[in-house]
Amino acid sequence: MRQPLIGRTAVVTGVSRRRGIGAAVARRLADMGANLVVHHHRAHDVAQPWGADDLDDVLADLHGHLVPGAHLHDIAADLTEQDAPRSLIEYALDVAGPLDILVCVHARSGGDGSLAEITAEELDGHWAADARSVLLATQAFAQAHEPDRAGGRVVWMTSGQQQGPMPGEVAYAAAKAALAGVTRTVADELVEQGIVLNTVNPGPVNTGFLDPGQGIDDATLASLKRRFPSGRFGVPEDPARLIGWLVSDDAEWVVGQVIDSEGGFRR
Repeated sequence: MRQPLIGRTAVVTGVSRRRGIGAAVARRLADMGANLVVHHHRAHDVAQPWGADDLDDVLADLHGHLVPGAHLHDIAADLTEQDAPRSLIEYALDVAGPLDILVCVHARSGGDGSLAEITAEELDGHWAADARSVLLATQAFAQAHEPDRAGGRVVWMTSGQQQGPMPGEVAYAAAKAALAGVTRTVADELVEQGIVLNTVNPGPVNTGFLDPGQGIDDATLASLKRRFPSGRFGVPEDPARLIGWLVSDDAEWVVGQVIDSEGGFRR
């Protein structure tokens, strides 16, 4: 595999489960030669139906993808705390030196509902986790970025809210829509610093929640799978490949875009 990221350092958030998109992105960037600083918040996963992984296993897997001479560091943080995003970037700078790449994959699961039932607390919780923390981490990354250091990249994650309705996920969809909506504005602010920002909608990706026995009946799963021309759900490696390209020099001319990577998903 080409290793275009040798000598560059990437911060990836939301890396706490081996089947998660964050872990897949971290593996991809490691395969491409990057040094890694990965963030995790295991307490969030413990509360989910699919459960949490052993972090030692997650980190050991990532170590196996590093190229010779590359380094891996990790940090636990609840990014809904106001100072946590900046502290994450400061930690990354301290342990890894100058930073080149920021990929914000973390998001809140659960604590959501329809417009009729959503609460102010749930709206604020998703805003803090899914949007505010991303903006603050990006701000800290940009302020720390060395102006003469080429190849600055930021990737955000949105969802399919701009493609169709997301019933029962008003708070999540609203927060992710905010990121999609502000992508061009923030990208315009960053590009003259040598930092390229894009946002990815990975579409329905099975990180475990689409497995049988996770609360979705078999008929619904089968119907959902038929909406993909390939006959399968997305897997974490699908968006990871796209993100690996976006943070490489090959994508330097793609700026401020919201890119849908859904495998032809038919709503």
